Amino acid sequence: MADGRRSGGGGRGRGEKKDGEKGGPRRGMFRRKKICKFCTEKVDYIDYKDAKMLLPFVPERAKILPRRISGVCAMHQRKLQTAIKRARQLALLPYATD
Repeated sequence: MADGRRSGGGGRGRGEKKDGEKGGPRRGMFRRKKICKFCTEKVDYIDYKDAKMLLPFVPERAKILPRRISGVCAMHQRKLQTAIKRARQLALLPYATD
């Protein structure tokens, strides 16, 4: 199109309402910024032998939680990842659940 818009689709943009909806445009829920647990406690070394400390970052499916969910900073997420992998090598943490 000449004005730069895509043709087709028919989707609603921001602020547009479906028939029967009330009020103004939707607002996202306020989400508090997550702070790094290790930065606040000033942890320099994440010990792979401390399975109790690593367990909150490994849910039931035994996958490592991503930063956006756990709230850990990038530097500590890398250290946490290596610690979890080392703990798995020593069978302190599971690779997967049955």
